[in-house]
Amino acid sequence: MEGILYICPTPIGNLDDITIRTLNILRSVDLIAAEDTRHTLKLLNHYEIKKPLTSYHEHNIREKGYYLINQLKEGKNIALVSDAGMPGISDPGHDLIRLCIEEDIQVIGLPGPSASLLALVVSGLDTSKFVFEGFLPSKKGDRKKGLERLKDEKRTLIFYESPHRIKDCIKDIHEVFGNRKVSLSRELTKHYEETIRGDINYLLEVLSERDLKGEMILVVEGGHEVKEEFDIKSELEYFLNLGLSSKDAIKAVVDKTGLNKNEVYKESLLLK
Repeated sequence: MEGILYICPTPIGNLDDITIRTLNILRSVDLIAAEDTRHTLKLLNHYEIKKPLTSYHEHNIREKGYYLINQLKEGKNIALVSDAGMPGISDPGHDLIRLCIEEDIQVIGLPGPSASLLALVVSGLDTSKFVFEGFLPSKKGDRKKGLERLKDEKRTLIFYESPHRIKDCIKDIHEVFGNRKVSLSRELTKHYEETIRGDINYLLEVLSERDLKGEMILVVEGGHEVKEEFDIKSELEYFLNLGLSSKDAIKAVVDKTGLNKNEVYKESLLLK
């Protein structure tokens, strides 16, 4: 008989955040496929679990994927784990799951931690409908193209981002989306866990004053329909009459309304 692939979520920080069922599966399988065996070994040692480990990550995804499929066909049960959270989300586990389905090998998923859902829940933003986008492109041009595609999305948006790119990412979101409500969570379930809530302008202020560390999840409010009676021209004229420069007037309208900066800028050109 063929073996079973078990999808085993692991803690995203606090080692206590693991289910009894997951621990039982890890103790019972023949092999554990881990993204980083050194990282997973810390978890196994914490719970005194001794099982064979094999690495399965983005750099050996093809050859190791077929190796694991062969092990399953020989009747071995395998637990798939990622470094943190649910395997298969923004990690190579998805490819192994797909291979198993193509080979008619049974896949059983276990419930457990997910950083994206936890960040969404604690954000205070709308949870009735949401979209998980994972990591935005690292290059600025590609990132802005991706954001342009999402600017009219009405559902709450969830992004992963690295600490060294978060400031540039937020700036690009502000330029494309305008000012919206956001929530930035970092180091979830760990000692220095923090969630910063507010709007994009506030978050940019925080990022200008602090060098934030740790893995980050950004939750962004979905777009809203602009009311037909809203007059961008009148708003621009109001701020210009107050003595603001054209640049500052555009910023004031974007901050007040949450409209796309490019849309307000185009309207300002008509005034000239």
